[in-house]
Amino acid sequence: MAIFLFINYADKSLLGLAGTQIRADLGITVEQYGIIQSAFFWIFAIGAIVLGALASRVNLRWYLAALMLVWVATMIPLMGTVGFTGLLVCRLVLGFAEGPAYALANHSAQSMFPPEKRALASGIVTAGSSLGPLVMAPILTWIIVQWSWHTAFGVLAVAGIVWAALWLLFGGSSKVGSKAKQGDGGDSREAVASQAKASANEPVNVPYRVLLGTTTVIGIALLNFFSYWSTSLKVAWLPVYLSEGLGYSTLSVGRLIGIPFAAAAVFSILAGFFSNWLYKRGYSRKVARGYLAGGLVVASGVCMWAFTVVPQGVFQMVLVTLAFSLNTASIGVGFTALGDLIHSKKRGGIMGGIVAFSSLAGIVSPLFIGFTVGAAANAAQGYDKGFAAVGIMMVVGAVVATALIRPDKDLIRIRKWADANTANNKETL
Repeated sequence: MAIFLFINYADKSLLGLAGTQIRADLGITVEQYGIIQSAFFWIFAIGAIVLGALASRVNLRWYLAALMLVWVATMIPLMGTVGFTGLLVCRLVLGFAEGPAYALANHSAQSMFPPEKRALASGIVTAGSSLGPLVMAPILTWIIVQWSWHTAFGVLAVAGIVWAALWLLFGGSSKVGSKAKQGDGGDSREAVASQAKASANEPVNVPYRVLLGTTTVIGIALLNFFSYWSTSLKVAWLPVYLSEGLGYSTLSVGRLIGIPFAAAAVFSILAGFFSNWLYKRGYSRKVARGYLAGGLVVASGVCMWAFTVVPQGVFQMVLVTLAFSLNTASIGVGFTALGDLIHSKKRGGIMGGIVAFSSLAGIVSPLFIGFTVGAAANAAQGYDKGFAAVGIMMVVGAVVATALIRPDKDLIRIRKWADANTANNKETL
């Protein structure tokens, strides 16, 4: 699953790495480039929900291989001559097919581990998403400089084909979120009665409407939304910002862009380890999951605002690195709170829905920066105003979202709901 996300995020990052060359070759404006970057997320949410739900009904081995080959199919046209419309369509299809990737990988990993180990598992999977751009950015940048951006897309297509072949040979064959033995998918009164007897540390199976009404699910959804502003800008605009806004050369950008991704991978694993450490030592889930995840997004927003007001240099790059990495570390911790709260039969659907909601930030944020830069007196001022505004919004949004995350109280509430409905026999779940 980590390698699956490795390729996923390498796919996402390439358009940003080749942004300057693509704009020059295709003759597109900065606003059009923002539209192309935004297009990736136009139907991303639909893919996250539809393809995420389908994952519970099909064989995982064939399903993930098929998804990967769809990704490859969107790369092949870009190896040749393509225009603005063709590039736009390829990004649309890629966004749809990559929609469920993160939720599917995290759901699969969390299903394998007990609560005290889930955060680290999610951290490792999340690290895969950062290692993709980290490892591939300098390689792809070198390929772009030596040959062309068309060749770089061809390299990713070959990597996807190799992964699909290896996955078919060695990958898992189980179903994600497989149905229970009961004829109604496990949502009978008997299933609820059995679930009500589960350990207090484990979630019970209740309807989606009950889960969606918990403040923790709402809070995690909001937190991921504000966190994803930084993630989408890292992929879509950070390479271009380093080049056009700060004046770094193409090869320097290829080296510098890897630093935030490396930090994100390290912070994701450390955050997962620290969350597990807090949980094992008796801290509440609100602290071990909620405060930790929310604090990371707040810190990311503060750093994003700060790098727009300090002089260019090493300290600014430190702030850039933190702004585009601490938020990534929060995602695995936040998803662990969902794993603590939501039964495995509903986890994939809820996670997919949250990814879909978060992806709305991916639609808005590239457009926001594109039009901010386009309306400014010069590119540097436009980038500074845009990133500063995003940073402030992330801080405010994360504080509000964190206040809603309270897994312990919501888990008790869900269990009471299940017990009451089982005892009174009033509702078939």
